[in-house]
Amino acid sequence: MDTSLFDEFRVSGDTLRVYEGNHLIFSSIKERLLPLLEYIDRFAACHQQVVVFDKLMGNAAALLSIKAKCREVYSPLGSQLAVKTLAKYRIKYHLAEVVPYIQRDDGQEMCPMEKLSIDKEPEEFYELLSHGEGLAH
Repeated sequence: MDTSLFDEFRVSGDTLRVYEGNHLIFSSIKERLLPLLEYIDRFAACHQQVVVFDKLMGNAAALLSIKAKCREVYSPLGSQLAVKTLAKYRIKYHLAEVVPYIQRDDGQEMCPMEKLSIDKEPEEFYELLSHGEGLAH
């Protein structure tokens, strides 16, 4: 994968881009996990071995990226929990900065989605979110 695509993503207004090879198949400016959920619901069944560019790669996003059948992820910021999950599933990752965990917007504690995703498998976490669990956070 050409790192210029990642550089372009980092300065864009997009929160998520999904590539098959060098072909952009999905992008979004929506916040949080909504873009990944939308990609999975609309496109994942038709694409394999995609590359995910996400502005924030916490464990929740890592699990959904695996569900999206990705082979590689790029993000400016990721969590140690995400690194562990991506390594477990042998997904290549490129994270510019790694923090212990993703925090809530106020920086006071762990993000609710990061917390909800701990010890979950990709399908299990996706099912939780698909049934409305935690998306109001």
